[in-house]
Amino acid sequence: MRTMRSWFRDTTGGLPATFWYLWSGTLINRLGSFVLVFLAIYLTQERGFSASQAGLVIGLWGVGGAVGTTAGGTLADRWGRRPTLLTAHLGAATMMLALGLARDLWAVALGALLLGMFAEAARPAFGAMMIDVVPARDRLRAFSLNYWAINLGFACAAVLAGLAAQADYLLLFVVDAGTMLITALIIFVRVPETRRGGYAVAATTAPRGALRTILTDRVFLGFVALNLFAAMVFLQHISMLPIAMGDSGLSPATYGSVIALNGLLIVVGQLFVPRLIRGRNRSHVLALAAVVMGVGFGLTAFAGSAWFYGLTVLIWTLGEMLNSPSNSTLIAELSPAELRGRYQGVFGLSWQIAGASAPILGGLVREHVGNAALWFGCAVIGVLTAVAHLASGPARERRAVALRHDADASAPAGTRPAAAQPAEAAQPAEAAQPAEAAQPAEAAA
Repeated sequence: MRTMRSWFRDTTGGLPATFWYLWSGTLINRLGSFVLVFLAIYLTQERGFSASQAGLVIGLWGVGGAVGTTAGGTLADRWGRRPTLLTAHLGAATMMLALGLARDLWAVALGALLLGMFAEAARPAFGAMMIDVVPARDRLRAFSLNYWAINLGFACAAVLAGLAAQADYLLLFVVDAGTMLITALIIFVRVPETRRGGYAVAATTAPRGALRTILTDRVFLGFVALNLFAAMVFLQHISMLPIAMGDSGLSPATYGSVIALNGLLIVVGQLFVPRLIRGRNRSHVLALAAVVMGVGFGLTAFAGSAWFYGLTVLIWTLGEMLNSPSNSTLIAELSPAELRGRYQGVFGLSWQIAGASAPILGGLVREHVGNAALWFGCAVIGVLTAVAHLASGPARERRAVALRHDADASAPAGTRPAAAQPAEAAQPAEAAQPAEAAQPAEAAA
């Protein structure tokens, strides 16, 4: 019992109040995240669109997200984290209701485009705010907790959405919009601005040449590119997996139960992952994650029953659990402090490009080459991504160390740490200090 209490204190203790308000908003928002989980089924079974048309609509969601995450990152640095979050959540709630009421293909496509833009504009601001308020030594812990909340909400939403969809699909859109409004209310009432300098910093004082800095940062862009390929594989669970399960004669409720295994496994195991990977080489962890995800999606080619689909979900979820914390620490450490919002936005852009291209490419491959080719292709991409992580890892770690030293050197006198505190899992395994001797940094979701 004492060991459990100690583990709970080590996992949750010492984090700032602002983090817990953000965490609560995340949980509430994800508890109502019905629509994206069931959008492919809604479009094909309720609206009668083809798999290619459904892929196009989901792809437009991703296109809107690409615009939103880029604009959201810039606004987070120039306008502020808090107003960006509020605007994004209010806009997304409005467009969620509009999408639920749309009927024609053009209206559904436009609604998905605008919804993606508003919904994803919140992500860079959220990520930058988390990095602002959580000390480097606690980030892996903080973002693992946030990731846990995301998946607790997702697991509950997937099951509830399957039941709600059988009653009325419009209910999915109404509940999703309601949770966005509640999250906006929490931010409005309890979350202060966290950007350094707050609102007093004029837009004209934003760092010059920010875009050039990012576009010439080959180490960071290489990391973004690898995340793009991993995301293209991972996002097939939203677009093509529900269609494949429908072709196997399985109901939307069954899909909801199967995909809920993803969230349930993360809820049970994710809080233990930081301890598991602490001090290990992040590139090796990311490479292993890519292989495991590739294998999980590859095995979907052989699935035809609910239990087999469930098995594939459990396998690729293990890869996702390994990928997220290491990914998060890297994006936090590869982002210069004055450009956090923009770096978060560019990194988020990889998810949006994947969100736009994965359903379209997945639909085309599935219709013209076959279901098996789609899932085997996912396995191949996973293996190639793993090799690339192993090759590019050392350069990323050198960049993270250099940025950490620059941040320490530029900190005001009296605020610098007495001794450098390396980021958690930032060093190669062979150079890492023992877990008990060093408190590494923890990172962004």
